[in-house]
Amino acid sequence: MSQPTLNGQRVQLRPLQREDRAALLDAAADGELWKLSVTVVPDEDTIDRYIDTALAGREADTVMPFVIVRADDARVVGSTRYWKIDRANRKLEIGHTWLAASTQRTGINTEAKYLLLAHAFEAMHCVRVQFTTDELNEKSRAAILGVGAKQEGVVRHERIMPDGRKRNSVRFSIIDDEWPAVKAMLLAKLMQLTHRA
Repeated sequence: MSQPTLNGQRVQLRPLQREDRAALLDAAADGELWKLSVTVVPDEDTIDRYIDTALAGREADTVMPFVIVRADDARVVGSTRYWKIDRANRKLEIGHTWLAASTQRTGINTEAKYLLLAHAFEAMHCVRVQFTTDELNEKSRAAILGVGAKQEGVVRHERIMPDGRKRNSVRFSIIDDEWPAVKAMLLAKLMQLTHRA
């Protein structure tokens, strides 16, 4: 399946390409995001593996990696992806999301999540979209709840972080029956952000 470009008012989500390397490093440098212990953001040493893994997942049809492009100046400000795509069971996960520090809390993440969720439920006909984050990542947990997901539980020692820490992960989901209400809530949030701007 080909990967779409998703367009909103504040943001465009377009397929990740190898040529995005420098722009992604610039975005990650805004806040030195690779220093965060609760998420994995590429740096100069890991960016090539990060891109290779994402593109290999796209080739295998289990991942759709996107760069997050700010609409007003066409600057790459982060990355996100669909992954764990399971077409037989019509489910996927939204994750690997990170944003340049200067774009956090600007509405870009809210609109990006809206675009991803709308495409997942309305074009891909998913019955379930899940999110997973580090138990210690309070900002991410709040952001996921803020887009209407419900917490399902904690997966203990779900992965080993680059620093060797055994990470407990919190799992969230939105199911197809909930999408109409979540969609209305997100559209109302985006409208409020537009009026504040």
